[in-house]
Amino acid sequence: MTAQIKALIVLVIFALGLVAGWMVNGWRGASKVAECKTEQAQGVASRAEAARADESNTAQLESKHAKDTIYNADKLASLKTGIAVDVRSELERAHRLQLSADSRAATYRAQAEADATARRNLADKASALDRQLVEGVGVVAELGGALKQRDAEVAALCDQVNTERRLNGDAGDQACRVEGEQ
Repeated sequence: MTAQIKALIVLVIFALGLVAGWMVNGWRGASKVAECKTEQAQGVASRAEAARADESNTAQLESKHAKDTIYNADKLASLKTGIAVDVRSELERAHRLQLSADSRAATYRAQAEADATARRNLADKASALDRQLVEGVGVVAELGGALKQRDAEVAALCDQVNTERRLNGDAGDQACRVEGEQ
């Protein structure tokens, strides 16, 4: 074999080695690219899964928030209704108490007027009794005076009768006893 053929064979083997190396290197590069793409796809997938989980969690939280908001609004509306009923009831009670108080006030005024009339009547009766007492005391005084005058006249007449009887000599038959005599 000639040196040219040998060189050509070596050159072909060398070219084949280069092509094989280039191909193997291409396969390794393709493998690395595939690994990067796989990693990137896995990253995208995990981020997508995290985003989906976050969206699902957010949706659940929003749903719970909406339910809680509706519950709170209903509860507040119920409380407002109950409060309004309580306020209305208390206002009606206050109105009834006011009517009752007005009625009692009218009763109190009527009682006070009746009491005042009764006191005036009592005062008039007491005044009349005082007048009658004064008149009675005056009558008693007059009658007492008349009685004393009569007693004095009777005593004087009795003395006069006794004097007349003594004059006639009949001293033992006295009409009355004179005070101081026994």
